[in-house]
Amino acid sequence: MIELQNIFQHYSVRPILKHISLEVAPGECVGIVGPNGMGKSSLLNVTSGVVTPQKGTVTINGLLRKSSEEAELELRRIIAYLPDKPYLPSMMQLRHFLVTVGELYSIPDERLFEHMDQLITLFNLKEVADSPLDSLSSGQMKKAAICATLITEAPIYLLDEPFSGGLDPAGIMALKKVLRNLSLSQQAIVVITAPVPEILEELVTRVIVLHDGKVLFDETPEDLTGRARTRCASSRDRRLGKLAFPETQNNINDYLGEKTKAWKKKSQDGMH
Repeated sequence: MIELQNIFQHYSVRPILKHISLEVAPGECVGIVGPNGMGKSSLLNVTSGVVTPQKGTVTINGLLRKSSEEAELELRRIIAYLPDKPYLPSMMQLRHFLVTVGELYSIPDERLFEHMDQLITLFNLKEVADSPLDSLSSGQMKKAAICATLITEAPIYLLDEPFSGGLDPAGIMALKKVLRNLSLSQQAIVVITAPVPEILEELVTRVIVLHDGKVLFDETPEDLTGRARTRCASSRDRRLGKLAFPETQNNINDYLGEKTKAWKKKSQDGMH
């Protein structure tokens, strides 16, 4: 269980997370969506222990983050965190990198090598498996980071925009299937951020919509669909998008309206 209580986080004079409290249970796949700069990455940074919040507590499996060295080490053994811009050792070969990560999580050698080969095949990385990481394309680098996250076999996965960074359709489909299996079959906790809700369709069991550092909605995709049903947004994707980005359509209309006015004025001036 992940429990966040009254999390408040700010950078300089700008509040990023404003008194957020939520819980995530084993077997849940939770999607955190919202516009850029609304606190999605900061929420994962706080949960993963990369950042200590100015106020509030993070408790995972009964262990309070940063309460002791022993507690922190235990939490790092059970959490796999994928940042949106992961660091990869440039001169290390892909296989060596995956083995190193697996050993950090104490995966037995036989299972580690078997799982490594399976991940390399799944994400179509066979041709570059023995190449240094800095020779990979941006999409392959993203796949390498994903493989390193999955090879941990951790019970908790915190993934910051895992579907971005040049991941191709095959990689997106594979990752969705794997994450769904982890939460359903293995009762893992999976928390994913995404700028738009469309990519999380048929994957998450809950959607948390962040807006201005606060939880705007925390509901099932079906409940959000019902809440956001409008005449102009007939699909679930568009309805969820309307909730996550409530100002966007108005901004588009305003922009296009001004452009139309300018075009008409230019046309009239040309006639004269």
